[in-house]
Amino acid sequence: MQMKHKPKLGQNFLVDDAARHAIVDALGDLSKRTVIEIGPGHGAITDILAGRCQRLIALELDRALAAELTFRFRDQPQVQILEGDVLKTDLRTLVAEGETADVIGNLPYYITSDILLQLLAAGSAGTLARAVLMMQREVADRVSAAPGVRDYGLLSATAQMNAQVDHLFTLPPSAFSPPPEVYSTVLRLHFAPRFTELGVAPEGFNSFLKLCFAQKRKTLQNNLRAAGIAVERLSAAWPSSIPAKARAESLGLEAMAELYRSLKSAAHE
Repeated sequence: MQMKHKPKLGQNFLVDDAARHAIVDALGDLSKRTVIEIGPGHGAITDILAGRCQRLIALELDRALAAELTFRFRDQPQVQILEGDVLKTDLRTLVAEGETADVIGNLPYYITSDILLQLLAAGSAGTLARAVLMMQREVADRVSAAPGVRDYGLLSATAQMNAQVDHLFTLPPSAFSPPPEVYSTVLRLHFAPRFTELGVAPEGFNSFLKLCFAQKRKTLQNNLRAAGIAVERLSAAWPSSIPAKARAESLGLEAMAELYRSLKSAAHE
């Protein structure tokens, strides 16, 4: 039986039993953990989580589904169903002070990047420890891409600056009801910001990355010049380890951080 869905909400419900267990298993031992589930839908993953984690908070945008889940889990006090938009939710308010939570979810295709950026920010702030997320395969490929390949870009650099990204497995459209037109990939993120390690300020470096990847076809120098950085300053600060014609997609985070630090130093001379 095909489950009712609302296309504008990007609803494709997971119906593959082995897949739903594998997704929860990827988070590891949850017996003492708080888990935030994004978009529980009809509760395919919620059912498993409810018996494993110490506390479960499920965020569901669809009012009817939120009501359905609230009724189903009414006798399980460790489960809290919240009707709301994850993008309008301050995740810090869901986690006890001094503790961290884990996140799990099948991200709607049309807002995957927005949710990812929100989770990365929360992870960087110390609110989240781990996440297991399902998303469109093409987006997952961008998140996990290594420098030097076509898929590597701003989303890749931002994700890998804030987390260790593990590519777990890919599911066919038949794993969902109704079947989407795309394949879906499950990633695991261990939030571990690298800003201190690489000697850069989070806000400044994030803005710098946006400038560097502004136009993927342009060289890194051209993007930075277009952002208003003078040619003289670029020449004075340019590290010898970075080719003059390099594009941002060819450089790892260590090289980008070196360039950022060098430009900051040159600006204060």
